[in-house]
Amino acid sequence: MAKRVGVDKWLFGTVLLLVLFGLVSVFSASAVLAKATLGSPYAYVMKQAGFALAGMVALFVLMRVDYRKYNNPKLIFPLMAITGVMLIAVFAMSGMNGAHRWIRLPGVGTLQPSELAKPVIVLFLAWFLQTRIHAIDHLKETILPAVIPPLVFIALILKEPDLGTALVCAAVVMLMLFLAGLQMKWLVAAVACASPVMYYMLFHVAWRAARMKVFLNPEADPKGAGFHILQSLIAVGTGGIRGLGLMEGRQKLFYLPEPHTDFIFANICEELGLIGAICVLTAFCLLGYRGLRAAFLSTDPFARFLAFGLSTAILVQAFFNMSVVLALLPTKGIPLPFISSGGTSVFVTLACMGVLLNVTREID
Repeated sequence: MAKRVGVDKWLFGTVLLLVLFGLVSVFSASAVLAKATLGSPYAYVMKQAGFALAGMVALFVLMRVDYRKYNNPKLIFPLMAITGVMLIAVFAMSGMNGAHRWIRLPGVGTLQPSELAKPVIVLFLAWFLQTRIHAIDHLKETILPAVIPPLVFIALILKEPDLGTALVCAAVVMLMLFLAGLQMKWLVAAVACASPVMYYMLFHVAWRAARMKVFLNPEADPKGAGFHILQSLIAVGTGGIRGLGLMEGRQKLFYLPEPHTDFIFANICEELGLIGAICVLTAFCLLGYRGLRAAFLSTDPFARFLAFGLSTAILVQAFFNMSVVLALLPTKGIPLPFISSGGTSVFVTLACMGVLLNVTREID
């Protein structure tokens, strides 16, 4: 098939719109907090803008690099080794709020290796599964070699601890194996094997057990463990249909914790209402549709797996974030792609979109 001159304009436009909207949302949610804590209302948004600009440069560069160049174990295995070393290196860094998720780089800020782990897992599985489709149900030849490297990454991410990102990685692995044709019995077996681990982590780790109790009944401790989610729900409910107006949100005024990061969607709902929330959801649906369209229309197995994995990683993460904000899932620290404040997240996500946009060059 002849290569197209241009990339998918719908996908590119959606990504650009989400990034610009994210910068506006970060400023709106963080201006008062940044002024009070850092002395400038622009502190958080300027930092986010710097990473977004770097991410857009990476996007433009990578969307011009033929995706077939990534289909090479000489590239994939060094990337996996580097990612693994960084996931281990975080434990040598001083913790933040009891978690070891970041590597501090002088003059740059913090780097979150778990964000890099997601596209590296997708890249590895795309390379590995492309030639194993007809032997996908072989335990020793395909299933174990496919899942063991991602499981190592997931285990390290869980140790940080970062259950939300670990669940995103696990979901992407299962979805890519399902796309490859893995029988449902293996996926059910995987869920069954993981269930005891999940049960222990949710109900036998004290602070997670408290979150589970709060999830079931946040009103039982409105000023303590239930404070975070209740403030989020207040923000969502206050917005109504049209919202209070951009910059007019109240919960970000030191009521809602993390209004510019993991709970930025609550601030969006408060200021832009149901209409704004639906617009954000529609943008992610359009992005997912165009990405999955590229995957299913591709005749190259590597491109199919690559596009599918990159698209589902964003969709699953967005689903988790919005569900937490709306109290549909227990509270977890996971950013909303393109929108939440977080340098590593926006940079890596935009770089992944550059790869996905290059894949779309092959689609009529």
